[in-house]
Amino acid sequence: MNNLEFKITVNAPAKKLWQVLWNDDMYRKWTSAFHEGSYAVSDWQQGSKVHFLSPDGNGMYSIISECRENEQMSFKHLGIIKSFEEQPASEETNSWGNAIEEYSLTESNGRTTLTVTMNTPDSFAEYLNKTFPVALQLVKELAEKPVTLTIEATVLAPPEKVWEYWTSPEHITQWNNASDDWFTPAARNDLRKGGSFTFTMAAKDGSVSFDFAGIYDEVKTKKSIAYTLLDGRRVKIDFSSDGQQTNIVESFEAEEMNSLDLQKGGWQSILNNFKKHIETN
Repeated sequence: MNNLEFKITVNAPAKKLWQVLWNDDMYRKWTSAFHEGSYAVSDWQQGSKVHFLSPDGNGMYSIISECRENEQMSFKHLGIIKSFEEQPASEETNSWGNAIEEYSLTESNGRTTLTVTMNTPDSFAEYLNKTFPVALQLVKELAEKPVTLTIEATVLAPPEKVWEYWTSPEHITQWNNASDDWFTPAARNDLRKGGSFTFTMAAKDGSVSFDFAGIYDEVKTKKSIAYTLLDGRRVKIDFSSDGQQTNIVESFEAEEMNSLDLQKGGWQSILNNFKKHIETN
């Protein structure tokens, strides 16, 4: 076995770097350096299993031997996967068995050093020495710029109806909530380039409310909308239709307080609520 070490320093806090490493959207981007379409299946909790996979279902399975959020993630590799199936012990699987792969994050003054150490069979050392620096450069690029998340839904409605329900305040107040314990009591929408919008979002129990507000950068009727939120984050919505149904793709820059999974789930829930509202009215 070869003992390898890779290191890179990123102009971002450890919390953001951690999200880039293990959020599904971000993980797929930086691991494309190894194989386009690479992904992992796991809940990323200590003691849980991980399937590291290529699109054709080949890869390896491992267990998370240590997980300290924003500090360290360690994997103990157990064997290989072929066609989405864990393979029984053999000479080939044993070449990876019990190999350790560890990611350590050390933050200082807003900068984070990521150190990756691993044991690898001799036959993979050259490949990893070539590809891992490329992967870490992608990690650095992702962590040092705003993280963009994308959600999507297809609604059974023509583009004219979708546009009306998406932009009219009387409809916005009916669908703009992520869960049943929230609602939008008021909405104002000046739908033009340079125009502004304000959607007041509030908990039904009256405990909290806030304004979701921004300025429109681009408005193309029935095609796309782009705006900048008051905190500087950018959002883009694209609409495409075959006449009977409309696909909506919404991309937004994430904030850094909440996890990427939580943010994506919340925005997706609002989009799903829009789909439900338009298809039942």
